[in-house]
Amino acid sequence: MVMLKTNTVADLRQQIHDDLRRQHPEWVLPNGESPMCDVYEVRLMDELSELGVRLTDDKTKKGSNLNI
Repeated sequence: MVMLKTNTVADLRQQIHDDLRRQHPEWVLPNGESPMCDVYEVRLMDELSELGVRLTDDKTKKGSNLNI
């Protein structure tokens, strides 16, 4: 598994979106949708929100960048 550095919440969300589908192809329906992956993405964003991570993509606001 390769860890990539992300600089924005949008990058992180896209990485999670792609990684979940790559790691769990059985969750992806023939039409490309994945309700299970969608649930995991929402849960992660909720957890980050509870931890006080700002969930904005506006780079001009303090704390909007997320480095992982």
